Amino acid sequence: MHDHEHVHEHEYEEDCCVEEVSEATVGQEVADFSLKVYDPVEGAFGEMDTEEIKKDGKWTILVFYPADFTFVCPTELADLATKHEELVKLGFEVFSVSTDTEFAHLAWRNSERLLENVKFKMASDPTGQISRYFGVYDAESGLALRGTFIINPDGLLVSKEINFYNVGRNADELLRKCQANVYLRENPAEACPAKWTPGGQTLTPSEKLVGKVYENYNEMP
Repeated sequence: MHDHEHVHEHEYEEDCCVEEVSEATVGQEVADFSLKVYDPVEGAFGEMDTEEIKKDGKWTILVFYPADFTFVCPTELADLATKHEELVKLGFEVFSVSTDTEFAHLAWRNSERLLENVKFKMASDPTGQISRYFGVYDAESGLALRGTFIINPDGLLVSKEINFYNVGRNADELLRKCQANVYLRENPAEACPAKWTPGGQTLTPSEKLVGKVYENYNEMP
């Protein structure tokens, strides 16, 4: 190992306990972890810590993508940037994550014009440990698949979406799912039907609704 690589080796050790759990599961509590980040707003390196985010009562969004300096990835992050302000207002901390270093994130963010409006923190998972924990790590390439995860303020994983390399995601749908999850946290007796958006009709599961959704759901075609 070259000397300069040895100097930074300790910087890539991820502080987490995920080795005790095989994989994050929807409906289950996510193990606490931290990752190095590049913060485009501050123009500086830092760290994200899920334990601290929970203490602040915030939601977390993790958007894994294959690699910096690629093709579909900047279009996804640019799309996510258009919804970032709305997500922050809803109480979310947003992080993009790849197996690139935070140094590569800085270089990519400042050279790719599609990323000029990216203000969310860009997290680094160079060992692939966190990518493995969330089930998006591709051992053959050493990269992460396109995975999106929503974690509530209690640390529970409430949403999981994974795409292969060649299919980009839609930030509009991510925002809708976040809005639905926030609403349901405040209204746990209700459920959001397909295509629900804020202000839309919800369902209240009960014996009377079994087999009678059509009669009780006015937005059905």
